[in-house]
Amino acid sequence: MPIHPYAIVSPQAELGRDVVIGPFCVIEPDAVLGDGCQLASHVMIKRGSILGSGNQVFEGAVIGGLPQHSHMPERPGTLTIGNDNVIREYCTLHRSLYQGSATELGNRNLLMVSAHVAHDCRVGDGVILTNGALLGGHVEVHDRAYVSGAAAVHQFCRIGRHAMVGGHARVLKDVPPFVTVDGGTGMVVGLNSIGLQRAGFGPADMEQLKAAYRLIYRQGLIWHEVLDALAREFPDGPAAEFLRFFSAGTRGFTPERRSPPGATIKLHRATQPGVDYSTKVG
Repeated sequence: MPIHPYAIVSPQAELGRDVVIGPFCVIEPDAVLGDGCQLASHVMIKRGSILGSGNQVFEGAVIGGLPQHSHMPERPGTLTIGNDNVIREYCTLHRSLYQGSATELGNRNLLMVSAHVAHDCRVGDGVILTNGALLGGHVEVHDRAYVSGAAAVHQFCRIGRHAMVGGHARVLKDVPPFVTVDGGTGMVVGLNSIGLQRAGFGPADMEQLKAAYRLIYRQGLIWHEVLDALAREFPDGPAAEFLRFFSAGTRGFTPERRSPPGATIKLHRATQPGVDYSTKVG
C-alpha cells in the first residue's frame, strides 16, 4: 500500500487494499477509503467520509468538510461516495447537516476543477460537473446530467436525468429531464438531443420525447392540463419520466425561452396612461 511518508493518516481511518496516498494528504479518524482509491497530493479526507472503490481524487480536494451553515450542528451527518468517481483539483464536498443523514455522490461521476457539492445533495451516476459548477444544499442531480462551468444551482432544486445546464446558468427552479438549459437566460431551449443520442436513445425514443416536449412547452396548456395530457398520452417509454418528475416537484419548473404561439407578453413601460402596449407573439 503506497502511502507517502509525508502523508498524515489517522490509525482510526479505514483503508482498503491497493490504496495510494500522495504527499501532504491528511486522512482523519473515521474516514473510509475503499479498495484501489488513489489520492494525489494535498488531499483532505475528513472524518465522516466514506469512499467506495476505485475513486481518484486530485490535488487540493477537500472531501467531507463541515456543512456551510449559519447554525452549525453539533453532530453533522456524513458524506457517502460510490465507486469509480474522478474528483479533480480543489473540489469540495460537504457532509450532511443532520446526524444519521448523508450527502451522496453515486458512481462514475466526473467532478472537474473547483466543483462544489454542498450539504445534503444527492448526485446520481454518470453525472458531469464541470469547472466551478456549484450545487447549493439539498440539490438533486439525476443520472447522466451535465452541469456546465460556473453554473449555480439554488438549494432544493432538482436537475433531471440526461439534462444539460449551460455555462454560467442560474438554476432557480427544477430542470426537467432530457432538456437543455441555456447559460445566458437560464431557460429551457430544447431537448438535449446530442447527449440523448450519445446515451443510446433511438429514433423512436427521440420522437416520443419531442412530442412530449411540444405538449409541455408549445401548446399553451395550463398546468393541470399538461399533467393530464402526459398521463394520457405517454403512460410508458422515456417520456413517462416527465410526469414522474413533475409530480414530485415543489419549486416550480424552468420555463422555455421561446413563448408558445399565441402568448401575450405585457411590456411594462412608463409611458402614456391608459395605452395598451401588449404585444402578440406568433
